[in-house]
Amino acid sequence: MSLVSIFFTALFYLSLVIFLVGMTRKIYQYWITPAPLKIPTAPTPLTQTGVVIRLAREVVLFESLFKSNKWTWLFGWLFHVGLLLVLIRHARYFWPGDLPEIFLLVQPFKYAAFAMVIGLIGLMGRRIAIERIRYISAPSDYLMLLLLLVIGVSGVVMTFTSNHTDVITVKNFASGLLTFDWENLPTEVHFLVHIFLAFSLLAIFPISKLLHVPGVFFSPTRNQVDDARKKRHISPWALKQEKEQEVRLNETIGKDE
Repeated sequence: MSLVSIFFTALFYLSLVIFLVGMTRKIYQYWITPAPLKIPTAPTPLTQTGVVIRLAREVVLFESLFKSNKWTWLFGWLFHVGLLLVLIRHARYFWPGDLPEIFLLVQPFKYAAFAMVIGLIGLMGRRIAIERIRYISAPSDYLMLLLLLVIGVSGVVMTFTSNHTDVITVKNFASGLLTFDWENLPTEVHFLVHIFLAFSLLAIFPISKLLHVPGVFFSPTRNQVDDARKKRHISPWALKQEKEQEVRLNETIGKDE
């Protein structure tokens, strides 16, 4: 293997470990964070089934964003749907051996890259053009959008221009990462930039604002049933404290008697 291939192979495994450890830690942190109050936002579901349907609408349709701002919803939805379709299509590179025929059905998904790029350009323009959004935007907000935009544009360049990359070599390299049968990767500059930024994104994902991906499922304004008038809501840590106080009170009463 060439030094470039060794570097990118090591970078992939390092980024993957950071991603898995970081995401596991953050999800565990979200899981154990107490929610002491019932705070679902209206219109509130009254059953657990309603909560599931509400979360599904939020994840698939970006319902709350649609109600908030139509332009932001349009660009955000274009980006996320385009990214999802592009990732599905990229799965063919990591599939070891011959591809099943089902992968032929996802070939048109390559045009979703344009939706992804258009969405990112719209979101970047929103942060720059709208004063109130620009005021609350941190440098990391622009950095993440720029990182995703360069990844998307470099992918479009490889797919739709004459600067094609050998997909067979790419597949051998990518599938070899999963089977530990390592191969050399293409050395075109735009391809190296593309995968370097993609691996870098994988590594910084657990410490970025992109954590809204798992975070939406742990949002108490979205995942709570509005049953505060039917039964008492108390978080596990508060229930534990209440029981300990009850035990101490009983012990005090016993001593007085």
